[in-house]
Amino acid sequence: MRRRLINSTLAVVLVVIAVFGISLVIVETRTITNSAQERVQSEAVRLASIVDSRMLSDELISGDVLKNQVAGERYALIEMPGDKPIEIGTRPDGEVIKYTADGEQGEKVTVEEPRSEVTAEVGRTLLLIAGVALLAIVAAVLLAVRQANRLTSPLTDLASTAERLGSGDPRPRHKRYGVPELDRVADVLDGSAERIARMLTAERRLAADASHQLRTPLTALSMRLEEITMTEDLAEVKEEATIALTQVERLTDVVERLLTNARDPRTGSAVTFDLDEVIKQQLEEWRPAYRSAGRAIVSSGKRHLTAVGTPGAVAQVLAALIENSLMHGGGTVALRTRVTGNQAVIEVTDEGPGVPSELGSRIFERTISGRNSTGIGLAVARDLAEADGGRLEMLQASPPVFGLFLSRTPLKKQSGSTGDAETIR
Repeated sequence: MRRRLINSTLAVVLVVIAVFGISLVIVETRTITNSAQERVQSEAVRLASIVDSRMLSDELISGDVLKNQVAGERYALIEMPGDKPIEIGTRPDGEVIKYTADGEQGEKVTVEEPRSEVTAEVGRTLLLIAGVALLAIVAAVLLAVRQANRLTSPLTDLASTAERLGSGDPRPRHKRYGVPELDRVADVLDGSAERIARMLTAERRLAADASHQLRTPLTALSMRLEEITMTEDLAEVKEEATIALTQVERLTDVVERLLTNARDPRTGSAVTFDLDEVIKQQLEEWRPAYRSAGRAIVSSGKRHLTAVGTPGAVAQVLAALIENSLMHGGGTVALRTRVTGNQAVIEVTDEGPGVPSELGSRIFERTISGRNSTGIGLAVARDLAEADGGRLEMLQASPPVFGLFLSRTPLKKQSGSTGDAETIR
C-alpha cells in the first residue's frame, strides 16, 4: 500500500508538471523570442534616428562614430543614398534575428542578432524550469512518503493489535491516529478487546468458582462413600447412601447454578424455603469432617424460619463458611439463626483466633487469604448471597462471626412449635 500511495502521488505530480511545464516552456520560448525581436527592432529604429540627426546637421557618419550605439554582438548595416554602406560589428553566421528601419533621409538601417543568443537564453530558462520541476518532484515524493507513513503505520499498528487479540492478549491500547476512519477502527478494536477481556475474566472466574465450589461437595461425597465401604451395617449403608445421593443432587445443582451465573449473573431462581432443612443438611454433611478433626459443629437459635432465595446457593454459602472455620478456625463451630426486621440471619462462628487485623473487610476480596488457600471461597460466597438478594458480612473479627442475611416471609404458626432456640448436635 505504501508503494501504491507513493506511485499514485508521484504520477499526479508528474502529470501536473508535464501539463504546466510544457505550457510554460512554450510561453517562455515565445516570450524570449519576441523580446529579442523587439530589442533588435528598437535598436534599428534608434540607430536610424541617430543617422537622420547627423545627416541633417552634416555631421560625420562612420563606423567608428556609431559603433558605441550598437550593443553586444549585434551587427548593423547602414545604407545611405549615394554613399558606401557602413558596417558596424561582425556579421553573424547562421540564423539571425534582424530588423530594417527606414530613415527620413532615405537611409536604411538593418540590425541583426545571432539566434544562438536567444537559444542560449531559452536553454537557461528551460534549465530553471527543469530545476523547479525537479524540486517539485522531490517535494512530492517526500510528502507522499510522509503521507504514506501516516496512513500505513496506523494500519500496521491496527493489524498488530488485531493479531494480539487473536493470540489471546485482550488489553486495549487506547491509541488514536488523528485520522477519523482509522480512529473508528481503533475504537472498534478497543471495544472488542474490552469485551474479550470481560469474557476471559468471566471464563477464568467460572473455572476458579467451579473448582472451589465443586471441591467441597466432592470431598463430602468421598467421605460418605468411604464410610459406606467401612461399614457392614445395612441400615447405616442405606443412610449414608441416601445422604450421598442428596450430595450428588446438590452437586448437580451447583453445576447448573455455575452455568446459569456464567450466562447471566442476574438470573435467579429464588423460592421460599425452610432454613432448618438447609442447616440440617449442612450439619449432616460436615459432621464427619469435624468429627475426624476432633471438633464439633452445632446449631442453635430461632427455628422454623423461612427465607426467600435459592436453597442450593444458601447451602453453598454456609458450606464455604463452615469449611473456612474447619480450615482456619478452632473449637466448636456454631450456626445460629435469628431474626432482624424482615430478614433472617444465619451466623457462623467458631472459637478460633479470627480474622487477622491487617485483612479487615478485605477478607471478601478474591485472592485475599490469611492462610495458604485460594482466597476465593468467601468472595464466591458473597457473590452467591448477593445473587439471591441477600448479603454476607463479617460481623465480628475475633472470635470470627459471619452473618448471612436473607429476606424472609412469615411462617404459619405450627401447633406444638415453640419458636424458641434449640440446639442440634
